[in-house]
Amino acid sequence: MGGLGTKDMAGTHTARLADEHRMDVLLPIARQQQSRAMIERLEGTFRLNLQPHHAVWMLLLFLFTVGAAHAQAPKELINPIDALIKWMPFILWGQEGTLNGFALNLIISFFAMLIGTVAGAALGLMQVSLLLPVRTGSWIVTQFFRNSPWLVLLFTIMLLFPFEIEIGSYIIPVPDWMKAVIGFSLPVMANISEVVRGAVKSLPSGQWESAESLAFNRRQTMWMIILPQCFKRMIPPWINWYCILAMATPICSIMGVEESVTYTAQALNAEGDRPEMLPVFYMFLLIIFFVYTYPIARWSLQLEKKFAVKG
Repeated sequence: MGGLGTKDMAGTHTARLADEHRMDVLLPIARQQQSRAMIERLEGTFRLNLQPHHAVWMLLLFLFTVGAAHAQAPKELINPIDALIKWMPFILWGQEGTLNGFALNLIISFFAMLIGTVAGAALGLMQVSLLLPVRTGSWIVTQFFRNSPWLVLLFTIMLLFPFEIEIGSYIIPVPDWMKAVIGFSLPVMANISEVVRGAVKSLPSGQWESAESLAFNRRQTMWMIILPQCFKRMIPPWINWYCILAMATPICSIMGVEESVTYTAQALNAEGDRPEMLPVFYMFLLIIFFVYTYPIARWSLQLEKKFAVKG
């Protein structure tokens, strides 16, 4: 009986060691998933998890689309590849002497991100204020614009914002692309507000207690201790939201803004009734947006790993 008991105990101990070994192997993955889940919960957003195989699949899909269109194209007419090469500069930056097309998408995304970041940072700090009215009001504004459809906000700004602003004897025109900047900056502002709030809340309370023990007031604690630590944690989601914004800018084509989708439609109309060219031209649009956002998204993932929230 004693021998059997010893064998049973040895077997149990061996099984426990094996389980612990498996847990050690899985622990890095579990920690990574836990860190990602905590970041997404704090910020209320997801990550653009673009991997190298996505680029391979995108290239294969483009080649398949081009091959299928080339096979369907009439021999007496220009083939889809030659047509795409002819219209490519027009789609990328518009007519000579202008800056439209895909270049306008980048301009809209840059200014919308700039305005949204400045306003969102202020709104996020207001969300962690000690004053209840300030905290409640900023939370309501954040949740309203964060949960509003981007297209609805864009329509609202486009239709309600004036075409020109008169200041005394001066008349300042407001072009459609600037209205698009304002429309996109509102949801960006709300989501950056959540990024700032989540970064501040993710720091351990010991940071505040240590600052208090050193006789720092709240403003000094926020600007000298809390925000410098939050900055690294805010960079990956900030880049992530810029990628989302850049990919959302074609929405403004519905309102007549002369960006890449609008110019692509004009190029197709100029080529006449050629349905086989539709997938080639719009696949090219998808490719240029992917080529632009892919390295940025990959950089965001690397920074997320580098500045991962521990605990």
